[in-house]
Amino acid sequence: MKKIALVLACLGLLTVTVAAQSNRSRPRVVVTDNTTAPPTIKGDTNSIPTERRAPVLQGGKTNPTTQPTPPVETEETVEADDEVIRVETNLVTMPVSVLDRDGRFISGLQQKDFQIFENGVAQKVEYFQSVEQPFTVILMIDVSPSTKFKIDEIQDAAIAFVNQLRRDDKVQVIAFDEKVHILSPVTNDRRVLQNAIRESEFGDGTGLYEAVDFVIDRQLKQIQGRKAVVLFTDGVDTTSKRSNYQSTIRQVEEAEALFYPVRYDTQDDMNGGWGGGGNSPTRYPRRSGGGWGAILGTILSGGNVQIGRGGGRSGSTNAEYETGRRYLEDLARYSGGRNFEARNDLNAAFSGIAEELRRQYSIGYYPESPGKPGDRKQIRVRVMRPNLVVRAKTSYIVGANNSNLAGK
Repeated sequence: MKKIALVLACLGLLTVTVAAQSNRSRPRVVVTDNTTAPPTIKGDTNSIPTERRAPVLQGGKTNPTTQPTPPVETEETVEADDEVIRVETNLVTMPVSVLDRDGRFISGLQQKDFQIFENGVAQKVEYFQSVEQPFTVILMIDVSPSTKFKIDEIQDAAIAFVNQLRRDDKVQVIAFDEKVHILSPVTNDRRVLQNAIRESEFGDGTGLYEAVDFVIDRQLKQIQGRKAVVLFTDGVDTTSKRSNYQSTIRQVEEAEALFYPVRYDTQDDMNGGWGGGGNSPTRYPRRSGGGWGAILGTILSGGNVQIGRGGGRSGSTNAEYETGRRYLEDLARYSGGRNFEARNDLNAAFSGIAEELRRQYSIGYYPESPGKPGDRKQIRVRVMRPNLVVRAKTSYIVGANNSNLAGK
């Protein structure tokens, strides 16, 4: 009997041990809330998440009592070495040059000195920068038949501009006739640039509009930082088919560079007058029908002769030259640059251009009325000081990507 009792006791003890081990190894089920609560800020009495706020530029007014908003993902893009900022809240930025009546750059201005008007409505200046920076310039040289008697003069002027640059400034040389010819890479090597300029040779036709289109669409987009185009030409186009006056001016409005056309009056040369470039007939021969020899030959053969302005050849009429003059003025006006006549002192002009590009102000604002993609907005920039000249873009087109750039 004692043995039976002992066996039963052992079996009872074994049962208790197994149950205890089973309870110890069974996984514990814990119900957790996967919802992450928004971060709480000490002293914040709001019980709802903070709404997404527009980006605030450094240097703007801040509320010292407002706690910082936790970082959130945005589509903001900032180029550190440039004065232009792209943000999804329609910040419009533009380079601005302020000069005295003699064309000298005015430094030392502050944000409070500027006013911006969009379509006549005052805007608040939200972004301001005044930093001296290096720049890149594309030199466009017209080597079409109409400029053949000015080619030496044009080359000398282009080299004079290169000589105004500092070590960090860069240049690319591009020539154009009916085609575009890239003569140098973007470089600050003056020897390379001077050789490229001297090697430019004239060809047939003048595809000015297509050359401008090429430079804006292909070359400028690859260049970072401040940039400009210095264009040596008479302004007359004779061969462009894919681009025209209006399409390229619209591109200039949307471009991120200033245009500085230098206009050469070649109409007398194209209508039989003697050119002022001093070029030899062997290197730069006249087109068929030009010069006194052609005129005498026409008389002897009994043909009619037109002497002076207003000839009937493409690229030689008064109307074409007037269109060319207006086109160059519009390139400068819609880009925020300046237009020059080659008969004036170009050395002083080039020195002023280099100074402008190197020491521009950059200002920006959030439009009161953002507008729709494709809308053209008129801009006017004023400086609250007397006897100063402000050079800036006069318009911009609202971009389809909702980022408005009035030049950079």
